[in-house]
Amino acid sequence: MSPSIPVRQLPHGEGLPLPAYQSDGAAGLDLLAAIPANTTLVIEPGARELVPTGVALELPPGLEAQVRPRSGLALKNGVTVLNAPGTIDSDYRGEIGVILINHGREPFEITRGARVAQLVIARVERVALVVADELSASARGAGGFGSTGASGEVRE
Repeated sequence: MSPSIPVRQLPHGEGLPLPAYQSDGAAGLDLLAAIPANTTLVIEPGARELVPTGVALELPPGLEAQVRPRSGLALKNGVTVLNAPGTIDSDYRGEIGVILINHGREPFEITRGARVAQLVIARVERVALVVADELSASARGAGGFGSTGASGEVRE
């Protein structure tokens, strides 16, 4: 059974649908722009903007929400979530904001109710870090940043 998560619709989000899955197999709920009606938010090429969504969540401990880009905006317009994925912690109760950046060549216009990002709910595992003098060996070792080949083999 899916967990129920309390959501608060803020005054500037009233009248907009709540975040929702757009298909039976969708992993993310679409987040909508809660900007004033009859206005347009323009993100110039190379610029970034914080887009309000008009919603706040009460996530239970052990869950987080990740703000992720919408692939269509990225492909068609070069617009993406700057800090992807943005993390909403379970103890945060403020409005969900989406930091969008325009990597495209043209200004990007956002109107009220536009789908600007998606919200994926995920389980979180908290860990305890333990100081160690050594770490166990692995085939990869300290190799990183391109140290594995296209088929996964470790390059020396």
